[in-house]
Amino acid sequence: MHVSVRNSFGMFSARRITRFVNEHKIDILHAHAAKDYLAASVVCRSAKDTRLVLTRHIDQPLKPFHRFALRNIDAAIGVTPAIRDQLGLVFPADRTFTVVNGIEFDDAFPEKANAAGHEFRAFHGIPSNAPLVVTIGELKVSNGQRDVVLAAGEVVKQFPECCFVIAGHDTAIDQKFRRELKRLVKVLGLETSFIWLDRPVDTAPMLAAADILVSPVHSGEPSAGMLDAMVAGVAIIATSSDNSREVPVNEKATISPKDPLAIAKSVVSYLEDDEARRRAGRQLQAAVREKFSLARMIDETEAIYRRVLGR
Repeated sequence: MHVSVRNSFGMFSARRITRFVNEHKIDILHAHAAKDYLAASVVCRSAKDTRLVLTRHIDQPLKPFHRFALRNIDAAIGVTPAIRDQLGLVFPADRTFTVVNGIEFDDAFPEKANAAGHEFRAFHGIPSNAPLVVTIGELKVSNGQRDVVLAAGEVVKQFPECCFVIAGHDTAIDQKFRRELKRLVKVLGLETSFIWLDRPVDTAPMLAAADILVSPVHSGEPSAGMLDAMVAGVAIIATSSDNSREVPVNEKATISPKDPLAIAKSVVSYLEDDEARRRAGRQLQAAVREKFSLARMIDETEAIYRRVLGR
């Protein structure tokens, strides 16, 4: 059955869903989109014996009225620990869980990625043998792109052919920070070493071409592109303030925030030791396959269903 829930108050749809749930003796109703939460709650109040489960996919707190409107919740799932913590502010702790999204891995990925990486380099005029360092994220001071530019000034002293990609939007109206970064690059004489991109919808070709992803955030914000880099098997350098808990600390190079020299030292270390860099990438790729497998996600979700039904 297909039912359209146009907004948070899709009561007509809720009635149709309730009839379907009762007719088919549905045990669990699982809502994934915020606009579905209230309708799902109404269904479960009206249905004979149906449990309510929701998943929160975005890192934004629920509104205060949800504590009352969704008081019949049986399980609230966050796709990250941070989202689960937010859910814990609204729902009882014993009803909040974390289930990280699973990824369907393509066995043909290495071959496809290799071709995509070559195409990315060719399109942007990056020599096939030039080291490529990538940073992804909104352009703002707290995301540390200035540190990467300053670090690049040191890296090119030892690896003059090294290229850097800064991928991200400056969302400020005046785009002041983007202009500041470009001026700094010009002052350092690095114009030919930098490529500026709006953050692409598909980061896979860029990361397939990359040797290193640098996450220089200052304030513990989630790292953009971190998970994609792990899938691509790219070595990662991240600050200690980075709260991307999906990346094991011992499998990424960790540095202090606001330290361009530390970034430069870590980049140079990886570029001087190809095997260490590739090994780090392989470790990250193995970790992401284990932690983000579809089988793991299904098993964890099923365990929550069983717990809910056993109440």
